[in-house]
Amino acid sequence: MTGSNSTADREIHLPVAAQDGVDAIAEMTNRAEDRGYERAWLPETWGRDAASTLGVVAERTDAIELGTSIANVYSRSPALLGQTAATLQEVTDGRFRLGIGPSGPAVIEGWHGADFERPLRRTRETVDIIRKVIEGEPVEYDGDVFTLSGFRLRFEPPETPPPIDVAGLGPKSVELAGRFADGWHATTFTPDGLEERLDDLRRGAELGDRDPDDVRVTLSLPACAMEDGEEARTLAAQHLAFYVGGMGTYYRDSLARQGHEELATDIASAWASGERDRAVELVAENVLDEMAAAGTPETARERVAAFEAIEGLDAVALAFPRGADREAIDATIDALTSDA
Repeated sequence: MTGSNSTADREIHLPVAAQDGVDAIAEMTNRAEDRGYERAWLPETWGRDAASTLGVVAERTDAIELGTSIANVYSRSPALLGQTAATLQEVTDGRFRLGIGPSGPAVIEGWHGADFERPLRRTRETVDIIRKVIEGEPVEYDGDVFTLSGFRLRFEPPETPPPIDVAGLGPKSVELAGRFADGWHATTFTPDGLEERLDDLRRGAELGDRDPDDVRVTLSLPACAMEDGEEARTLAAQHLAFYVGGMGTYYRDSLARQGHEELATDIASAWASGERDRAVELVAENVLDEMAAAGTPETARERVAAFEAIEGLDAVALAFPRGADREAIDATIDALTSDA
């Protein structure tokens, strides 16, 4: 947690929306690598699975670090997540970082048909088990959610274990990351909201008798930088409106906790009633500049720098809007490199 405008890493989130093929995802990662970005994160939602895709990307890159952001803890068992992390650490020659999280009911119950039960405890035990798996020793574990006996990797464990980051939006989930994980992934935050959650992270680290500086903090920041600044802002506002209005309640609740309860309710209501343009307008008029780096290249760079200046933030990962095409994504990568 050493973030400042001179030390924060600049990273990218590969697009969550469908791309033409794995080749396109690899090409975007190559572009980011060439322009000096530290890491490329691949979300795992309703598109290509993260493990297979990152395996391909690893073979086509040399130095950029790679990670999952975020693999949920319901659709794979903890043992399988451990196997996957160990394998990707091998395939990437030590460049892999595992990001996990519980996601929410809309995804877990609606998409995966699993019960969204005890998300915090399940996440905590998943971290414990993954660490045991990647040590390469037999796993004996008796938890409240999971009981394992006899599992062991049948290949040499990675010499350097991949770090395990945990995503979270609320106070308790962020406290958990500070107490047990190697890092915390933050998303959909205003600067004030992020600083409030950083207090929860520090409290968690203290409860775990850990140094908060040992917990790496990464912010996923919606970003779109184009010469047509208004189009860039519209794309970013559409992105945020979708998450607040269309992805269940957890992003809406997060925005409400950050002092925008009425706005969060209005965005969600407009989205649910089919007034999508109105939901986008509400974002654009009220919180876009607080939650995204969008507009002309100059404007977007200023917003990224404002977030990077937050004490305790170690990395800003640029997340491209769902509606951004390849031209907009490439323009944003080019415009927001740390050397720009």
